[in-house]
Formats: sequence, structure tokens, C-alpha cells
Amino acid sequence: MATDFWSSSHYKRWIVDRATLRQARSDDLQYVDNPEHLAFLNIFFANLISRLGKKLQLRQRVVATATVFFRRFYVKNSYCETDPFIVAAACCYVAAKAEESPVHIKTVVSEARVLFGEYGIKTFPSDNSKLAEMEFYLVDELECDLTVFHPYRILMNLVGKGACAATDAETGEAEDGPRYWGTGEGKLELSGPAVQTAWFIINDTYRSELCLLYPPHMIAIAAIYLTLVFNTSTRATVQASSANSSAASAQHAHHDSARRSSRSASHNSMKQSQPPDLVGWMAGLNVSMSLVATIAQEMISLYALWDRYSEDAGTSAEQARAAGTASLRNAHVLRGSRATKQPGTRSGGVLHGGVGNSMEISKGDEGERSEVITPMFLVQLLLRMREARMADLAHPASGRPVAVNKMLERTQAAG
Repeated sequence: MATDFWSSSHYKRWIVDRATLRQARSDDLQYVDNPEHLAFLNIFFANLISRLGKKLQLRQRVVATATVFFRRFYVKNSYCETDPFIVAAACCYVAAKAEESPVHIKTVVSEARVLFGEYGIKTFPSDNSKLAEMEFYLVDELECDLTVFHPYRILMNLVGKGACAATDAETGEAEDGPRYWGTGEGKLELSGPAVQTAWFIINDTYRSELCLLYPPHMIAIAAIYLTLVFNTSTRATVQASSANSSAASAQHAHHDSARRSSRSASHNSMKQSQPPDLVGWMAGLNVSMSLVATIAQEMISLYALWDRYSEDAGTSAEQARAAGTASLRNAHVLRGSRATKQPGTRSGGVLHGGVGNSMEISKGDEGERSEVITPMFLVQLLLRMREARMADLAHPASGRPVAVNKMLERTQAAG
């Protein structure tokens, strides 16, 4: 495993631009009425992988790696041409191996069949060889690049809680020095609850495609920024500490101005030992602040979208949180007052477009009507997308035969 993020396959091959992501979803966009539904699929499958990881007793890092594998696979493939459920199971299976927490293939198959059955998926194969075959397809699509760097270790280093990181495999990811963090003269001291909030925000980013767009250290810094902005007590504490530190430094400098030449060394050492203020700490990071603000805005947009997603259909919200989506607690804080509503208090009716195809309509605080997407709606959407895609391949408008990827065809027919 590469210990330096900048020389790893993650940085060289799997940080893509938005044009690449748009091209990856070009086929899927032909079969959806609203492009936003593809963003809801990101949330749905991230939650699904999290639930499966909980059943398999996988660590959060393994679940995050599985989610990244899933995102990378669909940079090269379309939902309408594959079975994303067997892909999700294979991602958990491969991620457990890559993170040295292997799980027996029989366990993965049995737990996945039970979990996916809650969403009406009855075609998941019971044959272990199907998942083993999908494993080879997945690794091939990933180009054997199984190294994934995550923002968690960087977060702990930036807040001064990563003293033991030097012995970790991710040393290069969170290395100190001007190449990464600028001066590196101090760490931002955060309380336990504030660090937990930043950790939850990082968990939430895997419900989007941020892990494909930005390096992990930028995501970690944006998570800290959001924590300081939205956590009132932490923000007040940091600002008060910064003000006191600045006042004490100024008073000390004024009192000893006549003897500065004899005490300059001790004064500098005391200055460096003081915790940096927020502005100074952010300025000391050798990163683009405009890019940090962009990532933070995208996270807020994710929460606004997530507020319209409900796990009530097929599985309860309590089950989803118990299955590893504890980060929802942080989402309630950042998404505003609407997120604090109970699912049963949403007003409006239900649109029925077929068996199990439901889309709740709720009225927002400003009187605007917005759809609330449920898992069953997304499952039915996937089925319709695949059926329409197969029909187009069988009867193309040009009348010419369409080349079919046999690997993807077998993956779709795995059940």
C-alpha cells in the first residue's frame, strides 16, 4: 500500500472531474424523469452498504472503503445495465479483504439476501459462486486499485488527537509539514463532541460523490469548518480562546518591550506553545480556502437533498440508524428545522405509479411542495430503468445490432 497519497492510485486515477461523472451517468439520465433521482440513489446505496456492513460487523473504515469501491465501479458503468445490489454486496466483500477484515463469502451472501429482501429484492443469488464471479468483475473494473485513503485519520491529526498516526498505514496521508499543512505550528483543539460531529459529517459525505471529486484532506478540512460554523458552543469557545490568546500576547509584548532583545527567544517559544486562533489556523493550512468553501456548500446541499429522503418504506428509520447511520443525528443539526420533523408529520398525499412505486409529497415551511423519496420508489425506478435499457438494446432505433458487454450481462442475470 502506498503511504503517500500523492503517489497513490487514489490520487492519480480516481480523483475525477464533474465532466467524467456526467458522462458516467449519461445512459442512466435517459431513463429517469428527474436527474435528482440519481442523487437519491447515491444516498440509498450508501445507506444500504452501511446496513450490510453493520450486519457483517465491519468497521466504519471498511464500510467507507466499500462505498468508495461502489462509486468507482459506477464511474465506468451504468445503473441501467447492471444489478447494483450484487455490486454492493461484492464491494463489501472485497473491501473487507482489502482492509484486512475478511468475511466468509457464505456470510455475505446470506446476510445480503435477508437485507435486500426487505426492499423487495428476491432475485439476489443464493449461489456463492455468483458473488465470487462478481468479485473478479469488480476488481477488474477497479483496475486492481484497492488503495483508498479516507479523511478520518487526517481529521484526528488536524485536531491534535492523532499522536499515534506515525505507526499507521496512512502516515503519508496525514504527514505534517509545509507540503500538506503549511507551517504546522499548532493543532486545532476541539472537544470530544465537536470531533464526533466532524466525524459524522465525514460519514455523511459518502452519501454523495465527494470522495471521487476531492482529496480526503480537503474533505476533512471542510468537515472541521462546518463543525466550527454550525456548532455554537465550539465556535464560541474557539473565538474566546483566540481573543484571550491575542490579548495576552499583546499585553506581554507591551510589558516587555524594553527588554525584548534579552527575552525574544522565550517570548517566541511561549507564542508558539499557545493554541492558534481559528483564522490563524485556517491560514496556516496550505490549501485553497475557496475550494474548502465549495466543498462545504456541497455538503450543505447534500443535507438539503437528504431531508427529502425517507427510510420509512421497507425499513424503519430506527432500524436504519441502528444499522450504522448514526450520522443522521448530525444531519438533523445541519439540515435545519425541517429535519427535526417526525416522518409521520409530513403533510400531503402519495403518488402511486405501480406496485410499490410511491413518492410522498410534503409541504415545506414556505408552502412549496417537494417530493419525499422512499427506498421502494428507488427500487422500482431501478427496475424500470433496466427494463427500458434492455428493450432499447434488443430493438435499437437504428435497427443495427448493439454490442453487449457479456460481463455486465451476466452480472445483471446473476439471480
